[in-house]
Amino acid sequence: MVDWWPVVDLFASREAVPWSRTQFPDRRFRKPNVLRLVEPVFGGSIGVCHATCEKGTSMSTETPDDTGMETTPDVSVAPQRKKTLNIQDLIEAGVHFGHRAAHWNPKMRPYVYGRRKLIHIIDVRETVKGILRAKKYLKQVAAQGSLILFVGTKRQASDPVLREAERCGMPYVSTRWLGGTLTNYYTIRNRLKRLEELEAITDEVLQSQYSKKMQSQVKRERNKMFRNLNGIRHMNRFPECMVIIDPKKEKNAVREAKKHGIVTVALIDTDSDPDEIDLPIPGNDDSIRSIELIMSFLADAVVEGKKEAGIEKE
Repeated sequence: MVDWWPVVDLFASREAVPWSRTQFPDRRFRKPNVLRLVEPVFGGSIGVCHATCEKGTSMSTETPDDTGMETTPDVSVAPQRKKTLNIQDLIEAGVHFGHRAAHWNPKMRPYVYGRRKLIHIIDVRETVKGILRAKKYLKQVAAQGSLILFVGTKRQASDPVLREAERCGMPYVSTRWLGGTLTNYYTIRNRLKRLEELEAITDEVLQSQYSKKMQSQVKRERNKMFRNLNGIRHMNRFPECMVIIDPKKEKNAVREAKKHGIVTVALIDTDSDPDEIDLPIPGNDDSIRSIELIMSFLADAVVEGKKEAGIEKE
């Protein structure tokens, strides 16, 4: 059984604290930290959670080290994957932090627990439900041998999406969603042929047969195409499902998925529209730790589905 009362006690206060000119006399030019939680939860300390009031951004949680300085997570190192879904891990990763109350989407009301100091708090129970539904569906899709396309082009999601998609052997888009990736699929496949032609040109051939200007142009074109198309190089058919980080930013991907009837699983924040997503997972889509944790859960489900499919074939 999951004990929800620590979560309820933590966010029991829903009233917003009004502005005070005595505390923030220069409020026109400075936006202060509006949420600082240090209460112990589940017998341990969450850490200091900073929620910066920046327009269009959610809060990221950082745990102070022994020296008192805040540490930034290293995205180049793969995080330790959690085998089980633990509420404490979700809280520590800052999954419950939403956007500012002024920038929310009213359709997200069922997924919002309350408001604390102008910041919406996402109901962690709804997050757990969304993760469990998504894991069950992705496991079934992977067991059938279908493709799952991972999409996350924002800076916080780029590295986790690339790492987890490669771990489970699925296509991904982590740099830029090219318009027509699904609706103009055959043209994109032709561009992949051009990428193979450029990769076939070795550096020795470039130096011997091309001028310096042409060498620079070929290398620039090759790097750009590799960056945009490498993730979908082996996607020889349409995916059955798409896992999207921040559907508000990836609106073109969501629109193309709807046209082709592709099921969408997305990590949505309080500023997104849940009606556009088939399987929404309410949570913080601007925190690196939050994205890494949820992506690891979803990738584990895909790996488990592939293992089951291999056992059944044998």
